[in-house]
Amino acid sequence: MAIRDITSRELTLFGDIVGRLGSLPPSADVRVSVFSDIVRLVRGDFGASYVWQAATGESKDAVNFNMDPANLRRYETWFQFRDPMTAKLRSRRTATPVDAVIPQAELERTEFFNDFLARDRLHHGINMFVFDGKRDLGDLRVWRARDRPDFGRREVDILNALRPFLRDALLRMRKDESEKLSPRQRQVVTLVARGCRDREIAHLLGIGFGTVRTHLNHAMDKLGCANRAELAATLSRTDMRPSTLM
Repeated sequence: MAIRDITSRELTLFGDIVGRLGSLPPSADVRVSVFSDIVRLVRGDFGASYVWQAATGESKDAVNFNMDPANLRRYETWFQFRDPMTAKLRSRRTATPVDAVIPQAELERTEFFNDFLARDRLHHGINMFVFDGKRDLGDLRVWRARDRPDFGRREVDILNALRPFLRDALLRMRKDESEKLSPRQRQVVTLVARGCRDREIAHLLGIGFGTVRTHLNHAMDKLGCANRAELAATLSRTDMRPSTLM
Protein backbone atom coordinates (compact mmCIF):
# COMPACT_ATOMS: atom_id res chain seq x y z
CA MET A 1 0.00 0.00 0.00
CA ALA A 2 1.39 3.42 -0.98
CA ILE A 3 0.67 6.05 1.67
CA ARG A 4 0.68 9.57 0.30
CA ASP A 5 1.90 12.73 2.05
CA ILE A 6 4.01 11.13 4.76
CA THR A 7 7.22 12.67 6.06
CA SER A 8 10.38 10.72 6.87
CA ARG A 9 9.74 11.32 10.57
CA GLU A 10 6.19 9.98 10.25
CA LEU A 11 7.44 6.97 8.30
CA THR A 12 9.86 6.24 11.15
CA LEU A 13 7.01 6.61 13.63
CA PHE A 14 4.88 4.22 11.57
CA GLY A 15 7.67 1.62 11.67
CA ASP A 16 8.14 2.14 15.40
CA ILE A 17 4.43 1.56 16.04
CA VAL A 18 4.46 -1.65 13.99
CA GLY A 19 7.58 -2.87 15.79
CA ARG A 20 6.08 -2.07 19.18
CA LEU A 21 2.84 -3.89 18.35
CA GLY A 22 4.81 -6.97 17.39
CA SER A 23 6.91 -7.03 20.56
CA LEU A 24 4.38 -6.08 23.25
CA PRO A 25 3.92 -8.79 25.87
CA PRO A 26 0.39 -10.28 26.11
CA SER A 27 -0.13 -8.55 29.46
CA ALA A 28 0.37 -5.06 27.94
CA ASP A 29 -2.56 -2.75 27.25
CA VAL A 30 -2.11 -2.39 23.49
CA ARG A 31 -4.15 0.79 23.20
CA VAL A 32 -2.27 2.58 25.97
CA SER A 33 1.03 1.59 24.34
CA VAL A 34 0.36 3.00 20.86
CA PHE A 35 -2.77 5.15 20.76
CA SER A 36 -1.17 8.55 21.35
CA ASP A 37 1.40 7.91 18.61
CA ILE A 38 -1.29 6.76 16.17
CA VAL A 39 -3.21 10.00 16.82
CA ARG A 40 -0.05 11.97 16.04
CA LEU A 41 0.66 9.88 12.93
CA VAL A 42 -2.75 10.73 11.44
CA ARG A 43 -2.27 14.36 12.57
CA GLY A 44 -5.20 14.29 14.95
CA ASP A 45 -5.89 16.69 17.81
CA PHE A 46 -8.02 14.51 20.08
CA GLY A 47 -8.94 10.89 20.47
CA ALA A 48 -10.46 8.11 22.51
CA SER A 49 -10.32 4.35 22.24
CA TYR A 50 -12.89 1.95 23.65
CA VAL A 51 -13.46 -1.77 24.04
CA TRP A 52 -16.87 -3.06 23.03
CA GLN A 53 -18.61 -5.11 25.73
CA ALA A 54 -20.72 -7.52 23.72
CA ALA A 55 -22.48 -8.84 26.81
CA THR A 56 -23.94 -5.41 27.65
CA GLY A 57 -23.84 -3.64 24.27
CA GLU A 58 -21.68 -0.80 25.63
CA SER A 59 -18.31 0.79 24.90
CA LYS A 60 -16.12 0.83 28.02
CA ASP A 61 -12.53 1.28 29.25
CA ALA A 62 -11.66 4.53 27.48
CA VAL A 63 -8.09 5.41 26.58
CA ASN A 64 -7.85 9.18 26.29
CA PHE A 65 -5.83 11.55 24.11
CA ASN A 66 -6.27 15.27 24.90
CA MET A 67 -9.92 14.98 25.96
CA ASP A 68 -11.58 15.86 29.26
CA PRO A 69 -11.94 12.63 31.30
CA ALA A 70 -15.18 13.94 32.74
CA ASN A 71 -16.58 14.35 29.23
CA LEU A 72 -15.61 10.78 28.39
CA ARG A 73 -17.45 9.59 31.48
CA ARG A 74 -20.51 11.45 30.21
CA TYR A 75 -20.15 9.53 26.96
CA GLU A 76 -20.08 6.18 28.76
CA THR A 77 -23.10 6.94 30.94
CA TRP A 78 -25.27 8.97 28.55
CA PHE A 79 -24.08 9.96 25.10
CA GLN A 80 -23.10 6.56 23.73
CA PHE A 81 -26.81 5.73 23.84
CA ARG A 82 -27.54 8.87 21.78
CA ASP A 83 -24.62 8.51 19.39
CA PRO A 84 -25.87 8.97 15.79
CA MET A 85 -22.88 7.56 13.91
CA THR A 86 -20.66 5.12 15.84
CA ALA A 87 -22.83 2.04 15.18
CA LYS A 88 -22.68 2.82 11.45
CA LEU A 89 -18.91 3.31 11.59
CA ARG A 90 -18.51 0.09 13.56
CA SER A 91 -20.45 -1.87 10.94
CA ARG A 92 -17.90 -0.85 8.27
CA ARG A 93 -14.98 -2.54 10.05
CA THR A 94 -12.50 -0.30 8.26
CA ALA A 95 -11.08 3.17 8.77
CA THR A 96 -13.88 5.59 7.88
CA PRO A 97 -14.26 9.38 8.18
CA VAL A 98 -17.33 10.32 10.19
CA ASP A 99 -18.81 12.38 7.36
CA ALA A 100 -19.01 9.20 5.26
CA VAL A 101 -21.90 8.01 7.44
CA ILE A 102 -23.45 11.31 8.55
CA PRO A 103 -23.10 14.72 6.81
CA GLN A 104 -21.39 17.35 8.94
CA ALA A 105 -24.39 19.69 8.78
CA GLU A 106 -26.69 16.93 10.04
CA LEU A 107 -24.26 15.95 12.81
CA GLU A 108 -24.07 19.55 14.03
CA ARG A 109 -27.83 19.60 14.62
CA THR A 110 -27.64 16.73 17.12
CA GLU A 111 -27.46 16.77 20.91
CA PHE A 112 -24.46 14.47 20.56
CA PHE A 113 -22.46 17.12 18.70
CA ASN A 114 -23.50 20.18 20.67
CA ASP A 115 -23.40 18.74 24.18
CA PHE A 116 -20.61 16.18 23.81
CA LEU A 117 -18.29 16.64 20.81
CA ALA A 118 -18.26 20.44 20.85
CA ARG A 119 -17.47 20.51 24.56
CA ASP A 120 -13.98 19.14 23.76
CA ARG A 121 -13.79 21.02 20.41
CA LEU A 122 -14.11 17.81 18.36
CA HIS A 123 -15.23 18.55 14.80
CA HIS A 124 -13.79 16.28 12.06
CA GLY A 125 -13.59 12.60 12.95
CA ILE A 126 -12.29 9.26 11.70
CA ASN A 127 -12.92 5.89 13.37
CA MET A 128 -11.50 2.41 12.94
CA PHE A 129 -12.87 -0.74 14.58
CA VAL A 130 -10.60 -3.78 14.79
CA PHE A 131 -12.33 -7.15 14.43
CA ASP A 132 -11.37 -10.80 14.61
CA GLY A 133 -14.14 -12.50 12.66
CA LYS A 134 -17.32 -11.23 14.30
CA ARG A 135 -15.56 -10.20 17.49
CA ASP A 136 -14.87 -6.52 18.13
CA LEU A 137 -11.41 -6.26 19.72
CA GLY A 138 -11.22 -2.48 20.14
CA ASP A 139 -11.50 0.82 18.31
CA LEU A 140 -9.67 4.05 17.50
CA ARG A 141 -11.66 7.31 17.38
CA VAL A 142 -9.60 10.30 16.27
CA TRP A 143 -10.76 13.89 15.86
CA ARG A 144 -9.56 17.28 14.63
CA ALA A 145 -10.63 20.75 15.62
CA ARG A 146 -12.95 22.90 13.48
CA ASP A 147 -10.12 24.99 11.97
CA ARG A 148 -8.29 21.87 10.73
CA PRO A 149 -8.96 20.04 7.43
CA ASP A 150 -11.09 16.92 7.43
CA PHE A 151 -9.51 13.45 7.40
CA GLY A 152 -8.92 12.00 3.95
CA ARG A 153 -7.39 9.17 1.98
CA ARG A 154 -3.99 9.54 3.68
CA GLU A 155 -5.40 8.84 7.14
CA VAL A 156 -7.64 6.02 5.90
CA ASP A 157 -4.63 4.30 4.31
CA ILE A 158 -2.44 4.70 7.40
CA LEU A 159 -5.05 3.29 9.77
CA ASN A 160 -5.89 0.40 7.46
CA ALA A 161 -2.19 -0.41 7.08
CA LEU A 162 -1.89 -0.60 10.89
CA ARG A 163 -5.04 -2.67 11.36
CA PRO A 164 -3.57 -6.20 10.96
CA PHE A 165 -0.78 -5.39 13.43
CA LEU A 166 -3.30 -3.99 15.90
CA ARG A 167 -5.48 -7.07 15.48
CA ASP A 168 -2.62 -9.47 16.24
CA ALA A 169 -1.54 -7.49 19.31
CA LEU A 170 -5.10 -7.23 20.64
CA LEU A 171 -5.61 -10.96 20.13
CA ARG A 172 -2.50 -11.69 22.19
CA MET A 173 -3.88 -9.45 24.92
CA ARG A 174 -7.24 -11.26 24.83
CA LYS A 175 -5.43 -14.60 25.09
CA ASP A 176 -3.76 -13.35 28.25
CA GLU A 177 -7.17 -12.29 29.59
CA SER A 178 -8.53 -15.80 28.98
CA GLU A 179 -5.97 -17.11 31.46
CA LYS A 180 -7.78 -15.14 34.18
CA LEU A 181 -10.69 -17.60 34.13
CA SER A 182 -11.04 -19.76 37.22
CA PRO A 183 -10.58 -23.54 36.79
CA ARG A 184 -14.36 -24.07 37.04
CA GLN A 185 -15.06 -21.32 34.51
CA ARG A 186 -12.61 -22.99 32.14
CA GLN A 187 -14.41 -26.30 32.58
CA VAL A 188 -17.78 -24.72 31.80
CA VAL A 189 -16.42 -22.86 28.75
CA THR A 190 -14.78 -26.04 27.43
CA LEU A 191 -18.07 -27.95 27.65
CA VAL A 192 -19.94 -25.06 26.00
CA ALA A 193 -17.45 -25.24 23.11
CA ARG A 194 -18.19 -28.96 22.82
CA GLY A 195 -21.88 -28.16 22.34
CA CYS A 196 -23.16 -29.18 25.77
CA ARG A 197 -26.31 -27.58 27.15
CA ASP A 198 -26.36 -26.00 30.59
CA ARG A 199 -28.21 -28.90 32.24
CA GLU A 200 -25.76 -31.36 30.69
CA ILE A 201 -22.86 -29.30 32.03
CA ALA A 202 -24.46 -29.24 35.49
CA HIS A 203 -24.78 -33.04 35.42
CA LEU A 204 -21.24 -33.63 34.14
CA LEU A 205 -19.66 -31.33 36.72
CA GLY A 206 -21.98 -32.20 39.60
CA ILE A 207 -23.08 -28.59 40.16
CA GLY A 208 -26.41 -26.78 40.07
CA PHE A 209 -27.95 -25.37 36.90
CA GLY A 210 -27.87 -21.86 38.37
CA THR A 211 -24.18 -22.27 39.21
CA VAL A 212 -23.47 -23.16 35.58
CA ARG A 213 -25.21 -19.99 34.47
CA THR A 214 -23.21 -17.93 36.97
CA HIS A 215 -19.88 -19.38 35.78
CA LEU A 216 -20.93 -18.88 32.17
CA ASN A 217 -21.92 -15.24 32.71
CA HIS A 218 -18.68 -14.47 34.54
CA ALA A 219 -16.64 -16.08 31.76
CA MET A 220 -18.49 -14.08 29.10
CA ASP A 221 -17.91 -10.87 31.06
CA LYS A 222 -14.18 -11.56 31.40
CA LEU A 223 -13.76 -12.42 27.72
CA GLY A 224 -16.13 -9.78 26.36
CA CYS A 225 -18.44 -12.30 24.68
CA ALA A 226 -22.15 -11.76 24.09
CA ASN A 227 -23.26 -15.37 23.68
CA ARG A 228 -22.22 -19.02 23.65
CA ALA A 229 -21.13 -18.93 20.01
CA GLU A 230 -18.68 -16.10 20.68
CA LEU A 231 -17.43 -17.91 23.77
CA ALA A 232 -16.77 -21.09 21.77
CA ALA A 233 -15.01 -19.09 19.04
CA THR A 234 -12.85 -17.37 21.66
CA LEU A 235 -11.83 -20.75 23.04
CA SER A 236 -10.53 -21.83 19.64
CA ARG A 237 -8.90 -18.51 18.68
CA THR A 238 -7.03 -18.04 21.94
CA ASP A 239 -5.99 -21.69 22.16
CA MET A 240 -7.21 -21.67 25.75
CA ARG A 241 -6.02 -24.80 27.54
CA PRO A 242 -8.95 -26.40 29.38
CA SER A 243 -8.46 -27.75 32.87
CA THR A 244 -9.28 -31.35 33.67
CA LEU A 245 -13.03 -31.83 33.48
CA MET A 246 -13.47 -34.52 36.09
